[in-house]
Amino acid sequence: MLTDKTRIAVFVSGGGTNLQALLDAGLENGEIVLVVSSSPKAYALERAGRAGIPTVVVSRKNCAGQDEFEAKIEAALKENGVELIVLAGFLSILSPRFTAKYPKRILNIHPSLIPSFCGQGYYGLRVHEEALKRGVKVTGATVHYVNEIPDGGEILLQKAVSVEPGDTAETLQRRVMEQAEWKLLPQAVELVSASIRREKDGRL
Repeated sequence: MLTDKTRIAVFVSGGGTNLQALLDAGLENGEIVLVVSSSPKAYALERAGRAGIPTVVVSRKNCAGQDEFEAKIEAALKENGVELIVLAGFLSILSPRFTAKYPKRILNIHPSLIPSFCGQGYYGLRVHEEALKRGVKVTGATVHYVNEIPDGGEILLQKAVSVEPGDTAETLQRRVMEQAEWKLLPQAVELVSASIRREKDGRL
């Protein structure tokens, strides 16, 4: 018999479609116990509320600096006993000091096949705009561990998605979400949650 489910915090900044994918997946080994938003206007907060999940808003602009911003986040994580962090469209960069405290305990979903179209400044529609500019025929999504390098952590899962003739950045973004992101993220979270449960049980 495994120990209690892995306690998960999902970090968001916007609509929360990847949060919804996790909620809809019905995780067996993990439980979302907290949603952290960098914006009070994020629709993801409504999704969390409907699911009965506690939320906290930590706005970078309302903090004196990065240290205060991250200290508030860490306090919320500790208060809720969080064991795994999932970045699901979280647009605030976390410092190397923060990520070093959670080795292989922070996951991120990126809308390309890393190492293509990734790193500082590559998020949202820009990723898909660059893919179309380069004329690639295949793009996709990647789930990776987070370290001190933006999009530079170890890759867990990837899924390819075809670029279709006539695609715009918006249509390509939607296809990548539907065919890759919303499938990959629950799979990766389930894998890591199961691994954390085994570690807690002493069965590595």
